[in-house]
Amino acid sequence: MSAIRSHTGFSTRSIHAGEEPDFREGSTGDVVTPLHLSTTFVWKDPKTPVSEFDYIRSGNPTRKALETKIASIESAKWGLAFASGLAAEAAVMQALLAPGDHVIGFDDLYGGTRRLFREVYAYVDVSYVDLSDLSAFEKALRANTRLVWIESPTNPMIKICDIEAICAAAHRRGAIVAVDNTFLSPYFMRPIELGADIVLHSTTKYIGGHSDSLGGAVVTSDDTIYEKVKAIQNSVGGVLSPFDSYLNLRGIKTLAVRMERHQQNALAIARFLEGHPKVKKVLYPGLEAHPGHEIVRRQASGFGGMISFELEGDIRTACDTLGRLKLFAIAESLGGVESLIELPALMTHASVPDEVKRQIGITDTLVRVSVGLEDPEDLIADLAQALDAVK
Repeated sequence: MSAIRSHTGFSTRSIHAGEEPDFREGSTGDVVTPLHLSTTFVWKDPKTPVSEFDYIRSGNPTRKALETKIASIESAKWGLAFASGLAAEAAVMQALLAPGDHVIGFDDLYGGTRRLFREVYAYVDVSYVDLSDLSAFEKALRANTRLVWIESPTNPMIKICDIEAICAAAHRRGAIVAVDNTFLSPYFMRPIELGADIVLHSTTKYIGGHSDSLGGAVVTSDDTIYEKVKAIQNSVGGVLSPFDSYLNLRGIKTLAVRMERHQQNALAIARFLEGHPKVKKVLYPGLEAHPGHEIVRRQASGFGGMISFELEGDIRTACDTLGRLKLFAIAESLGGVESLIELPALMTHASVPDEVKRQIGITDTLVRVSVGLEDPEDLIADLAQALDAVK
């Protein structure tokens, strides 16, 4: 846990937490945590290691710096870094769930999370519930509900739930609450402060921020949960590499300024789309018309950079529109400095069964946008020319 975590601002912690200068004799005085590539660490004798590190899977100085930093910016005690977001999710599931346990998941969970529950942890009973409806959540709770799995906003329908209320209701029944905070990032929302037991990230997205590093993270202030998930991390070995840890350390240092610009651009684009005749609806919590707008204002400090919208027409219309774009790259993933656009039905959520897509509203013309840091006028002009060119 960082020595500066509790009494400094977010940007200060994002730059300095986990990377405080080492003034011990013999230190090289690195301002930036170096890239430690050694896979093993020397011992003085068979009983006495030189440091806390012995083998890279169990611990690495660069990864430790990242784990300390991400815990600090999430207002948490412990952080663990994994080789991917799904590796982080799998570690939580494996550490906390047993056969017969009941899990409540948001009905609009990321397709990869659903696939994990369906194909890898099929011994767990999962109920998918619209958690934006608190009464529906409370009705879904059972005596054996062990875990509640939240995304807010969800992917790709941008649904919002009241995290604080869900945590209170879940804790009364003895359930653990995990929140995937990838979309808003710890700059805009810190679910631990709202009562969540676990926060997860695909660090591939906003944490890294440059579409060049794959990773995931688990954050918690609960010592027991930390020890259980850390045991899985060490035993299974799905740890983040030193190089990816280094890239994430660097990415976090600009998280605050990047998220502000992501949000500024997203709001401008959402308002443009809201007024375009070829757009049926726009899903962005920064719009006052969004049903979760007031909840986000209460539990977060911003609305993020993710937009979904539905086009008039059919799947050919949607493909034609995206194919005419010049600045937006048609690609999966999100959270990078460049703007990305995709069709969830054909791309990120292709593994979700068709009947489930229909139930949660993923249509053939639903478009998901990760708004980047380009000049907003250029992004809007690019969308306008593509929309206007398609009949």
